[in-house]
Amino acid sequence: MNVTYCPHCATALHLQHDGERERQTCSSCGHIHYDNPTPVVAALVEHEGAVVLARGVGWPSHFFGLITGFLERGETPEQGVLREVQEELGLVAEIAGLIGVYAFHKKNQLILAYHVKATGSITLNHELEEFKHVLPEALQPWPQGTGLAVRDWMAARGLYPQEP
Repeated sequence: MNVTYCPHCATALHLQHDGERERQTCSSCGHIHYDNPTPVVAALVEHEGAVVLARGVGWPSHFFGLITGFLERGETPEQGVLREVQEELGLVAEIAGLIGVYAFHKKNQLILAYHVKATGSITLNHELEEFKHVLPEALQPWPQGTGLAVRDWMAARGLYPQEP
């Protein structure tokens, strides 16, 4: 997030080198804006023998992804990913394992991706427009963000995407 003014004294921030990197700094009170990545949890949801991919409200009609959300204060990543699955899909889930941790520089996020197994009937919340079940061998990972987790999950199972 690009911050323009100091959150402490409202002076305009300017870029300053701190020896290794450039940071936004306040010349009046010395505040440094670090702009650290935001932690995001992602769930590769296995449900009824398939993987659930969802399309967010306002996304292009062909764009589907994993269930994701911001990690909330005071919760573990495991609690956060299970909460997101329940909130967005209405499913009860359990952690099957950590897939991996991925830097998503485009959005300044750090993604903690989990494989979860879920039961129940899917009920989409207001954030999602639609969902689809995709057989694991038919998944087509995308080249960034949570697509890397899909790729790694597939590879760990000996599954490799088919050429389109």
